[in-house]
Amino acid sequence: MSKILFIEDDVAFCKMLETFLSKKGYELSSAFAAAEAYKILAKDTVDLVITDVRLPDDDGLSILKHIKEDHGNIPVILMTGYAEVNKAVEAMKEGAFDYISKPVRPDELLKIVDKALQTETVSKPEIPKSKPEVSSTTTPNEPLQPTSGFIKGVSDASAKLNQYIDLVAPTNMSILITGDSGTGKEYVAKSIHDKSKRNGEPFIAVDCGAIPKEIAGSEFFGHVKGSFTGAVNDKVGHFEAANGGTLFLDEIGNLSYELQVQLLRALQERKIKPVGSNKEIAVDIRVVAATNEDLEEAVKEGEFREDLYHRLNEFSIEVPRLSERQEDLMLFINLFLDQANKELEKDVEGFSPDAVESLIQYAWPGNLRELKNIVKRMVLLAPSSLIPKELLPREIRMAKVEDKKDDYALFNAKNEQERILDALEKTGGNKSKAARLLDIDRKTLYNKLKQYDIKL
Repeated sequence: MSKILFIEDDVAFCKMLETFLSKKGYELSSAFAAAEAYKILAKDTVDLVITDVRLPDDDGLSILKHIKEDHGNIPVILMTGYAEVNKAVEAMKEGAFDYISKPVRPDELLKIVDKALQTETVSKPEIPKSKPEVSSTTTPNEPLQPTSGFIKGVSDASAKLNQYIDLVAPTNMSILITGDSGTGKEYVAKSIHDKSKRNGEPFIAVDCGAIPKEIAGSEFFGHVKGSFTGAVNDKVGHFEAANGGTLFLDEIGNLSYELQVQLLRALQERKIKPVGSNKEIAVDIRVVAATNEDLEEAVKEGEFREDLYHRLNEFSIEVPRLSERQEDLMLFINLFLDQANKELEKDVEGFSPDAVESLIQYAWPGNLRELKNIVKRMVLLAPSSLIPKELLPREIRMAKVEDKKDDYALFNAKNEQERILDALEKTGGNKSKAARLLDIDRKTLYNKLKQYDIKL
């Protein structure tokens, strides 16, 4: 299998092409800067290099010269969003195999890749009969965990989320997961369970908002035959079903006050009593709860018990919105694309470049749930192997970059300094990441730091 090194600082674009080529049978590794690429070239065998001309720390021509001097006959394909004739001529003089302008058409790139590897007498890879999983892409810090369907991601927000998961998973602490609707709180809970010492035991997920108040006690704690009208058999409740494992209580804020009392007692004593029974049953469970509501406010208003809140909130994890995980967007799209292809028995390869651009610009207020539904619908309607922009919903087609900018981009004289400091704090002082968060270029950020005398 031929190995391709892909050097591109646009993470979303990189992941899109990386996944496309991996599905064609190639093995890929990625670098987002020249320095990272040089390290990979020094230790790994690479058959082809595809690099952007403009990179944060160097340029594609320098990489080309380095490869020709130190790595012999590895073919190099350069690409750029700036179609400059002089650059193309210089690149070809330096020995580039080809030069392609953005936006790159995946099928066009595939032809050049095939030709480059054939020209260099590198054996062409066998194209698999069935499409490989997205997880076959060899990226740093493998982004997928197929066992749980949880994407680790490559964004800063994902890195922080994964750090918390890895930290708390091996413990028995109760966890409260917060976040907007559709952000994937259940996937986070399942990932915690899979990484815990209880991973061989049951994971029971309960939607607290979907249980009628009248039968909630029976659903959670079970009942014995004849305990009430309709109880024709003994029933095992969620607590007993999760014994030894993890009980995930989604939308915990929807529980009635009466059930909150019963739940608190069960968590404190680790014992339950089925409805209609005088016998207590000992249970060994770990509770992970989730909500998209402000439980602290609910406690203040007397709608949620404070003691139960603290019992559940031994450790809290906030799941970021999809708009805060821009670098992960293509990973999620490709995962949902594969899932939809399997479920609908289709063979859609992806989205056209202009469709991808619209997907990136859209704000995704419904988060992962909205994205998954959109991708599935597009796969169903796709007229060919690539989904065109015209097929996307109107709100996505009409999305503009301005629609996606969050409060960080809404600068004014009064809050500018405060927002810059907040962005630097969130990114650990990384100026490049802070500039992206603020939606300004690095030069502008440096000028602002000087203007406000902000020293790091």
